[in-house]
This record gives sequence, C-alpha cells and structure tokens, in this order.
Amino acid sequence: MQPRNMSMSGVVDLAAVKAAQEAKAKAEQARAEAARQGGGTGAVSPADLVIDVDEASFERDVLQRSTEVPVVIDFWAEWCEPCKQLSPVLERLAVEYNGRFLLAKIDVDANQMLMQQFGIQGIPAVFAVVAGQALPLFQGAAGEAQIRQTLDQLVQVAEERFGLTGLTVDPDAEPGGAPAGAQAVPAGPYDALLEAAVRALDSGDLGGAIQAYKNVLSDDPGNPEAKLGLAQAELLQRVQGLDPQQARKDAAEKPADVQAQIAAADLDLVGGHVEDAFGRLIETVRRTAGDDRDTVRLRLLELFEVVGADDPRVATARRALARALF
Repeated sequence: MQPRNMSMSGVVDLAAVKAAQEAKAKAEQARAEAARQGGGTGAVSPADLVIDVDEASFERDVLQRSTEVPVVIDFWAEWCEPCKQLSPVLERLAVEYNGRFLLAKIDVDANQMLMQQFGIQGIPAVFAVVAGQALPLFQGAAGEAQIRQTLDQLVQVAEERFGLTGLTVDPDAEPGGAPAGAQAVPAGPYDALLEAAVRALDSGDLGGAIQAYKNVLSDDPGNPEAKLGLAQAELLQRVQGLDPQQARKDAAEKPADVQAQIAAADLDLVGGHVEDAFGRLIETVRRTAGDDRDTVRLRLLELFEVVGADDPRVATARRALARALF
C-alpha cells in the first residue's frame, strides 16, 4: 500500500510503466465493452468526485481508482486554518473539472500511517496518484491560478502518458453509484499468459516472465503489453548480475568498449537516469561503426521501448540518434 515517488519529468519507474500500460488497456477495454452494450457508461454523480478516504479504504479508493482517473489527495486536519481555505477550492475545482480528476480527502489526525508513508511534514499537503504512483503537487497555501496550472498539467500527463481520460459524470446519476470502468471487461485471448508473466516478474522469476511474454509475441507480435513487459524483464535480467561500481568504472575507463557502455546505460535506466542512458548510447553510436554501431543502436531502441514512445525524452533521443547516424 506504500506509495512510490513519481515525477512527471523525472525518473522512469518500471512498475509505473507497467501499471500505466495495464491501466490504459483496461480503460480501453471498458469503453469498448460499454459501447458494445449500447450504454452502461458507469457514470458517477458530481457528488462522487470528492470522497473521504482512510487507511482501510486507501487501496480501493485511491490506488485502484488511480488506474482510471488521476486521484488528487488533500491531506488536512480540523485544526489547520490554511486547510480550511484550500479544501473548498479543491472541492469546487473537482466538480468544475468534471471527472478529469478525483479528489480524495484524508484527515491526518485519524490516518497517521498514511501521513508517514507520504513523508508529509506539514499540512495542507496535496499529492496525486496516477496509475498507482504517488506524485507531490504542492504543500502549504497556494493561489487558485497556481492550483489550476498544476491540475492542468496533471490531467494532461495522465492522458498523454498513461491513457487516463477520467470519469464520466452524469448530473442525474445517484450519488454512490458504480464508478466508471466498473463494468465487467471481457477477457482477452492472452490474459492468462500476461498474468502469468506479471506474477513471474513480481516473484523475481525473470526467465519465466521473459518466456511468457515471448509466447504471447509469437502469436501476436504487436501486442503492446507483451512488448513492454519483455523489454522490462530483459533489462532487469541484464543488470541482475552486474556489479554497478565495476560496470561504471569500466565505462569511464573504456569509452570505446561497446559492451561497457551498454552495461552502464542499462544501469542508468534502471536507476532512473533516463537522459544519461540515452546520451551515453547516442555518443557511443557517434564513436563506432559497422556491427558495433548497430549493436548500440539496437540496445538504444530497446531502451526506448522500456520508457515508452509517448515520453518526450524518447522523441528527443530519437532525433539525436538520427543526427548521430546520418
């Protein structure tokens, strides 16, 4: 239940990438099923856009809901005067944004564990959770213009990078009704294999996960979840046996050693240093030719797959790679 840090322009969290792809797939399946049934949109009432959350309901109402809509968390307390000014603004904006985010209110006095897990030192404090990943938004008093700018950025990133388009709101819906996306989603032909791969990945069986993803891709070469999962699992398998200190020492001392640069780039990416990983390999492409250059180029393309084609850092690196090649 403990949230993980996430930055909209920061590190790549492999679990976050996986969760984002799963969330996007589930949302698309849910919308397709609703359209097939000719209704059943699972619309919520405007009153359902602001909810009270505690430690018992956090996983269901925040983590699970964050796979369909960004969840903004307002940490507050009855004695906090700035909270009394901020909370009404957030509640009004939650209704105004019409389902583009869900507002979860957490009383820190009654939920000390959540306060500690988020590392909150003072209130009011506002976080977001997107596809299961926690993101600090702001702490203390904030003007409405600043809040709107932050929320606009949040919903844009949630849609562009995670495929979360928000909730369908129906003013006539009964409060407390079924949330959007609650309708049954039909099982896909590869769901069992993909679930087996995820279980293997979570248990540390990287070889089993790799084989399961390859089994899917042998029948469906374009399956996006399997392609992403395979790239992740192969990356983790490659770094598993590396000595990070020695690998970085080798890369620093042997700039012309292709394998040393590739190993260091893998470590960079797993450590969240995305631009460093890309830049290292692009520079190696510039310095090499023939088979060595092709080896580096292919590894770079694999790392692009892990990060995701929609990430602006990938687009920038692709342009730099093209300049290095031509």
